[in-house]
Amino acid sequence: MTVVSSREFVINQEKFFDIAEKENICITRGNNRFHLVYQPTQVQYPEQAVLKPDDNLRNAITAKELLERVNEDIHNKFVSRI
Repeated sequence: MTVVSSREFVINQEKFFDIAEKENICITRGNNRFHLVYQPTQVQYPEQAVLKPDDNLRNAITAKELLERVNEDIHNKFVSRI
């Protein structure tokens, strides 16, 4: 395990990210220690990131509808009292 200060890590990030592929990096900042651990991830394909339509989507309103409803609520609460 390689131990480095936060300042040294900031200055040489690329170097320490390369080292992290082979071993763990411990970054110290004052009395705190943070561990940089390399963990390869699988690529998410766009079709996995797209949400499927559901009941919440069917109940959604447009920004224009929201504005109209908010204006109506404000009018009912404040303007109609005058």
